[in-house]
Amino acid sequence: MEHILRPEGAPPVNGYSHAVRFTGPMVVVSGQVPVAPDGAVVGVGDAEAQVRQVYANLATALEAAGSGLEHIVKLTVYLTDLEDLPTFRRVRDEHQDAERPPACSLVRVAGLVHPDFRVEVEALAVAPDGPATA
Repeated sequence: MEHILRPEGAPPVNGYSHAVRFTGPMVVVSGQVPVAPDGAVVGVGDAEAQVRQVYANLATALEAAGSGLEHIVKLTVYLTDLEDLPTFRRVRDEHQDAERPPACSLVRVAGLVHPDFRVEVEALAVAPDGPATA
């Protein structure tokens, strides 16, 4: 069985769920982009603001699944400009335990779904806290 999660405080979605929790501990989080809960693009031209919003969205989706950023086991990161990599790493390191980093893939892409997006991050996590809330 699965739980489709559309948490309050997350930006609107179109054709996907922010996260899906299966019976058991796995949580699959859709690619999170720099969009605020009101649907506005955050930080146009500002990589740091965009990465911070992406991590806020990841945290919101994971919390709704009974998990958290500390329980991420795999990240897939999409950047449109590798010049943003140091900024991404700095912000990421504020949210991760350096002694227990998750597995990670980084992909440079020509573009994302919105021309102002510089970063998108999807995650796999575990949820040690019991059943998801819908």
